[in-house]
Order: sequence, then C-alpha cells, then structure tokens
Amino acid sequence: MGPGHRVGSIVGGPEMSRRGNLLYEMDQTEPRPVTRHPASPETEDLLVVEEPLEIRVEGEALAVTMRTPGHDLELVAGFLFTEGIIDGADDLVALTHVGDSGNVVDCRLAGGVAAHREQVSRATRELYATSSCGICGKASIDRLEILAGPVTGSFPDDPALLLSLPARLAEAQAAFAKTGGLHAAALVRPDGSFEVVREDIGRHNAVDKVLGYRLRADAVPVDDRLLFVSSRAGFEIVQKALVAGVPAVASVGAASTLAVDLAERSNMALYGFVRDGRFNRYA
Repeated sequence: MGPGHRVGSIVGGPEMSRRGNLLYEMDQTEPRPVTRHPASPETEDLLVVEEPLEIRVEGEALAVTMRTPGHDLELVAGFLFTEGIIDGADDLVALTHVGDSGNVVDCRLAGGVAAHREQVSRATRELYATSSCGICGKASIDRLEILAGPVTGSFPDDPALLLSLPARLAEAQAAFAKTGGLHAAALVRPDGSFEVVREDIGRHNAVDKVLGYRLRADAVPVDDRLLFVSSRAGFEIVQKALVAGVPAVASVGAASTLAVDLAERSNMALYGFVRDGRFNRYA
C-alpha cells in the first residue's frame, strides 16, 4: 500500500460516519438544560458527547472504549497499532462501522485472525488485566522493549517551538472551546506546524486518533514528529508514542514516574508543564 491509501475509507467530511446504509454527521456536543449558581433561569449548556465504541476483529469483540464520536476509524486503527495487534496499514484489509448504532467498528486483518492470533490473544489478556486489576509497570516496560525497542528518530529541542504549542493547540480545539470538556493531541512537524489535531473525552483516544491518522496514510513509524497533548503525560501516552516510534512527547500537564522511566529507557524526549512560558524536560 502506498502513501495516501485509506483502509475502509468512508467518504464525507471529517466528522462523518456510517449508520446503517446512511452517512450521518457525528456531533461531538449536545445541549442539555442547566441551572447555574447563583440563582438564574434554566438555560442550556453544551456538553461533550460520550458514547461507547466497541472494537471488533473479524466480528469478535476485542475492547470497548468510552469516546467522543468522530474519527472512529482513526481511533480503531491507532488502537490496534499501539496495542501491537498490527504494525502497518498492510495488516488491515477493511475497517468500517457495522450495525445501526454508529458505535461498533469491525476490522478485517490481512491473513485473517489466524495470522494475528497471538497478537489478538495477548492484547485481549492485557486489556482485561488493565481494566480489572491494574497493569504491572515493570512487566509493561519489559514487554514494550521487545515489542517496540528504543526510538531511532529525533525531533529538534527548540524551546520557542515548544512554548508556542499550547496557545496554537487551544485555537485548534473547536469542541473544547464550546464545552471545556475535551482532551486534544497533535502531531507537530519540525517547523512547528500541526500535521493533525484530534479531540476526545479520553486523552488516550485522542492519541490513538492522531496515530491512526498516520497509520491509515501508510506513514508509520511516526519518527519525525513530536506528540503534543493537552493532558498529563502518563504511562499510556508515552507507551503509545513509543510503539509508533515517536521521538518526543510534550504535555501541558505533569509527567508520571513510570512515563519518565519508559522515556529514559527508550531514548525519547519527554517534556511536561509546557505552559505559561515554561516547561520541564524529564528525559
């Protein structure tokens, strides 16, 4: 598959998806009645839409994530990529919404499930462990070193570029401006411009969306970009970046100890508290 290929593409605008046989616009906000304090007449407030998305592989349920509708195919592609089930666009034969709810995406893998049975089984076990009893940090880091290895790309260490990102990301967050309730992720080029920006109620979903954007363009690894997030830089953010080969991660919020440990062991630059004219470099 060459650059520009889109697996299971659906025509339409960036927030279009398929419900049954119809294309429909996926709203990211909905008005709800609210009474504000101090006392005021009832009015309306725009809230972020949150709905479940079931991810299936060859018709079998793999995971359910709570997400803001929109760019679902990118989310699923990024999820499959960062969970180690696929490693490139050639592994995806088809990727599409199924059913009438708009909340189920199914994918077909090259070679069928049999060719990816080990990856799917491992991901299923680890996703269950994460949701039920937490994830073992050391085991996760050790597995990632086998799955991904250290990053080999690089990104300029440019303070002026980093400090320009928060204001420009805020300008690109249309739904956040209406609701104040969404995280954002962006892939930043070395010249400071944004290649892609995505929003979601889940910070890890926003990251999966931008990485899925690159995977669906058959442009992975993402070894020439900085990943910038409006949230904190926790382990799961750095983990996803590492699998995608991203050489640098920066966040508006704090970094966690496990995220710093993983970045240090992976030769990844990690910045936190990028805001108000300052930042911390942790790795």
